[in-house]
Amino acid sequence: MPNPIWRDTAATTAARIASGDLTAADAVEATLDRIAEVNGALNAIVDDQADSARKAAEALDTEFQTNGPVGPLHGVPVTIKVNVDQAGSATTNGIPALKDMVAAEDAPLVANLRRAGAVIVGRTNTPEFSFRADTDNPLHGRTYNPWNKSVSPGGSSGGASSAVMSGMCALAHGNDIGGSLRFPSAQTGAATVKPGFGRVPAYNPSQVEERGMLAQAMSVQGIIARTVADVRLGTRALIAPDPRDPFMAPVPWDGAPIDGPVKVAFTKEMFEFDLHPAMSDALDNAAAALRDAGYIVEEVEPPHLRDLGIAGYRTLMGEVQSMMGPMIRDHGSDTLKSIFDVYFQMFPPYEGDELLKMMAKRTFYAREWAECLAEYPLFLTPFLPNPPFAANRDAEGWDGVKDVLGGALYSYSMNYIGQPAGNIAAGMHEGLPLNVQIVGRRWREDLILDACEAVEARVGVMAEQLFERGLDI
Repeated sequence: MPNPIWRDTAATTAARIASGDLTAADAVEATLDRIAEVNGALNAIVDDQADSARKAAEALDTEFQTNGPVGPLHGVPVTIKVNVDQAGSATTNGIPALKDMVAAEDAPLVANLRRAGAVIVGRTNTPEFSFRADTDNPLHGRTYNPWNKSVSPGGSSGGASSAVMSGMCALAHGNDIGGSLRFPSAQTGAATVKPGFGRVPAYNPSQVEERGMLAQAMSVQGIIARTVADVRLGTRALIAPDPRDPFMAPVPWDGAPIDGPVKVAFTKEMFEFDLHPAMSDALDNAAAALRDAGYIVEEVEPPHLRDLGIAGYRTLMGEVQSMMGPMIRDHGSDTLKSIFDVYFQMFPPYEGDELLKMMAKRTFYAREWAECLAEYPLFLTPFLPNPPFAANRDAEGWDGVKDVLGGALYSYSMNYIGQPAGNIAAGMHEGLPLNVQIVGRRWREDLILDACEAVEARVGVMAEQLFERGLDI
């Protein structure tokens, strides 16, 4: 028996629709049926868009009869995270106080996905203020991991990862200021790439004031998918320029070929954190996959990584304390405020002149990494030192935050310097996927995804293993 339509990748769905083998309405209806089947148990989609999705699919099918596909994602079901503006929907950001803040127009990335032909089937959950590595909030509730409901789906794009890995969409939008695309991918075995700063246009028309300079520089928009090919397809659709983001750079997606075999730097260094043996094996597996694919993999010390990570998060906390602190105090739950208390203890916020100096030092760290990546276009690193963590682990005081966020040095360090970084499964442990990170040169997300595909070819697509085994619902 052929696989059900909802199980097709985005690339397959788009190709089938373009060939006339499938209609947009077929693809959307199959996806909506899947949402009805599994979302009640997972709570990944918290704003059902079934009615508007059917209308959009019908309009696409009508257009197709006259002019063919409107774009590369014609008829592909996608989800949007609830912290980004979508006309006619509330941009709640997981906060009860924002439950009625309905956006009047689309954010650039939403407009870009629609122009590419994508059909929005729902909006996905996020923690309060999108500032946890887990996904739970007082407004929409907890999102569950389809592999194991006792394991966190990651955050803050946990709704996105749960939705795409359970078959409720082909592509899931997410964003990442300290790991919010990559934590969910690592927790569920999805594929993603955190684009570099300036790659994807970002702006919420509903915002009442501009974000802090560091938040602007560290936060990026991206795609979580079941396959690397779908991450590539979806991300390419996101990067159409939009004048509302004046710092978005319209750089071509495909960079120049690299002469000879691509050199990959490789490290397992976790500093004061112990690298779990299973994670060590996953890194070795990824390195072996790259070598087998023709890459040259060499062990290299990651430039100033620990100092970079700590400095980056302390700097971000300085800006957050100043610009978001009052809103968190006024509208955050007791759980979130307790977590932020630990954030501020673990990463003491820089203030005043010291904050300005550390913002300036960001360029030093970025330069050191640029020089390293000039020799090694890619850098294979751990993402987390341990296998996937339990739900609500980051709300368990100092030890919980240290376990979840403290050891994620390779995550937020790459946000601080605006470096693109991919996340891909490279093994399994006790029934859960284990993801690694591949960092790349600025503007070379294409190289990162090439390397991720080499790992995927060796390990397999995690979602297919999940579907064969069955969801934990």
